Amino acid sequence: MVASIKPHRDAIGLTDGLLLTDGDWHPARSEETWRHTHPATGEEVASFPVAGPVDVDRAVRAARRAFDEGPWPRARAKERIRVLRRAADLIREHGDELLRLLALDNSVPLSFGLTYAMSAECVADVFDHHAGWVDKLAGETLPPYQGGDHAVMTVREPVGVVGAIVAWNAPLLLTAQKIAPALAAGCTVVLKPSEFATFAVLRLVRLIEEAGLPAGVLNVVTGPGDPTGEALINHPMVDKLTFTGSRAVGSKIMAAAADGFKRVSLELGGKSPALVFEDADVYAAAALTMGTVTMGLSGQACVAQTRALVHRSVYDGFLAVAEGMAGLVGYGNPFDPETTASPLVNDRQLDRVLGYIEKGRQEGARLVCGGERANGDLATGNFVTPTLFADVDNTMTIAREEIFGPVLAVVPFDDEEEAVRLANDTDYGLSATVWTTDVRRAMRVSRAVRAGTIGINGYQLEPHVAFGGFQRSGLGREGGRASIESYTELKTLLMPLTDELM
Repeated sequence: MVASIKPHRDAIGLTDGLLLTDGDWHPARSEETWRHTHPATGEEVASFPVAGPVDVDRAVRAARRAFDEGPWPRARAKERIRVLRRAADLIREHGDELLRLLALDNSVPLSFGLTYAMSAECVADVFDHHAGWVDKLAGETLPPYQGGDHAVMTVREPVGVVGAIVAWNAPLLLTAQKIAPALAAGCTVVLKPSEFATFAVLRLVRLIEEAGLPAGVLNVVTGPGDPTGEALINHPMVDKLTFTGSRAVGSKIMAAAADGFKRVSLELGGKSPALVFEDADVYAAAALTMGTVTMGLSGQACVAQTRALVHRSVYDGFLAVAEGMAGLVGYGNPFDPETTASPLVNDRQLDRVLGYIEKGRQEGARLVCGGERANGDLATGNFVTPTLFADVDNTMTIAREEIFGPVLAVVPFDDEEEAVRLANDTDYGLSATVWTTDVRRAMRVSRAVRAGTIGINGYQLEPHVAFGGFQRSGLGREGGRASIESYTELKTLLMPLTDELM
């Protein structure tokens, strides 16, 4: 049995959660609660209130008042910068605490917190980055097009009240990617964290409050998609919705937004390919690709390279290294430094992943290793052994659908043209990696593959660049200029400079 997480919960002093409305932390109007079960041990961690429509309405109205009447949208750039930079400092100061809360939430191992993308440093950098944009949200001055002496200019103004819904796999980073640009632009926010990863986000919000944010600018409602998320996405006072999660939920958000013409940003996942050519460093390609699928989040990441497209001449070598990587995965208590990978987040996801593995077998893929629920000491958790499929055809289900588990499908190809065709033969388009030592091929293939972010001989998330996808991987971008501008509206101003009519 995996060691109990209760001593760590008690050491942190974790308490049941509350809602945040207009600067006040309070219980929900209803008595319904969500009891959070730890995915590695099956123990109950704590509980938090389920916000119903009345609670969500109260939070949205607080955000609306703070936007229409409060100081934040009208604050000087210097003031917004000060708050965001102070939030970044507090996040760094409390980084260890945040990562421990995350381990209680979704069992992400503390060892994985040493990687930049999952670290508190990365979360703080997102706030620092967007603080730097506050005094650069500039419009344009344009020459008059026709007669008359007049000024023509554009300005950027905050879009209004933002409803932000965050996924459970990387909740601290995903919250920062939505909250930081929204606050930098002058918006107010109602945040709904995932019911499967709430406690670290609640602590992050308290740190942002402590940085000096006025009451009502950031509000939090907790609970599942029904009723909490439904009430938020359908509320008429919300001006923009931003969401990270499944394509099915993204589609519902699009439909809800259509009625009120809400602005929408969606990051909806991927089936990302790693293209491994014959001249690649095959060891590095196989180790990193299998590592992104099995280590850390155990493939529960939208950018995981879960399709490996490998040239036939290096195919067997790639499989050998990938199988070896699978044997290095360490499951267990997330507070144990020997643990390198997390369990699946809940029973539903466990059943889903095992169903995909069985589908792969039925459709003729060759199972190289893994493919089972872990037993013995790991039987109380949602652990699936690292799974490698060979001889996969790109038409198979495991090559086309996002599994969100430790499953790598390896597809052979013969030449560059076929590799690009296979990479683009997908409904998704979030990310990709190109492995080659030929610089011209690297650029040629990167430009041909339809994906929002492409790494060459490696992959690294950066807080200051645009991140998002093509096709059904979503709409909009997070990070960089594109992110913060998505939280603004562009307004044109026309002003005559003389008595002559325009």
